[in-house]
Amino acid sequence: MRTPIIAGNWKMNNTIKEALTLIEGIKANELNENVEAVVCVPFTAIKEVNALLKGTNIKLGAQNMHWEDNGAFTGEISPLMLKELEVDYCIIGHSERRQYFCETDTTVNKKIKTALIYGIKPIVCVGETLEQREDGKAEEIVRNQVINGFEGISAEDIKEIVIAYEPIWAIGTGKTASSDDANAMCSFIRDTIGELYGDEKDIVRIQYGGSVKPNNVNELMNKSDIDGALVGGASLKADDFVKLVNF
Repeated sequence: MRTPIIAGNWKMNNTIKEALTLIEGIKANELNENVEAVVCVPFTAIKEVNALLKGTNIKLGAQNMHWEDNGAFTGEISPLMLKELEVDYCIIGHSERRQYFCETDTTVNKKIKTALIYGIKPIVCVGETLEQREDGKAEEIVRNQVINGFEGISAEDIKEIVIAYEPIWAIGTGKTASSDDANAMCSFIRDTIGELYGDEKDIVRIQYGGSVKPNNVNELMNKSDIDGALVGGASLKADDFVKLVNF
């Protein structure tokens, strides 16, 4: 039985003050204890948010990290720094990182391996563009991202990884894949994991991301191979995030 996981990706939003107000709003509600709730906050707010999450079941996540412990990488954050801040999860390979900051399957692979060394659970993003889908290449693109991203990852380590299927054309656009299409791709990803790791495919949790909101989360979560959601805009409002966790 895979534990559902709802992760909020705040992206480049919320000052420290705004972050604390949002966390207080979430904490004011009762959350489903059978669902794992994660907030992936900006680096500037990690320390303060962590303090406010003490005594709750809400997990703390970062949105990116470098694969080196330290060095001449101006503007980057290392896994060692995140570990010191008691981060539980880290989003790796988000499409916005791939698009705007030239991340590749190779850098994603390096980041996954380093995160695992430090006990930080990766939320690894994969997904195709609209052009790739319309050209009939969606499965090929996603399969390659999975295979290349997980190169050298052991069957034991795969259990600690969450995969987020995010069709790029559905992120922040208000569009969403139909629940059947989303589930079909998540099932395809699970089959790809099966090719690499055998029965471990039944353990790996696969999220769907792409304009997930309270009014469509139920339909998505009732699908066989969707184990959660990586949520952008809807995670910036306490009431909406609570509704997602309590789907």
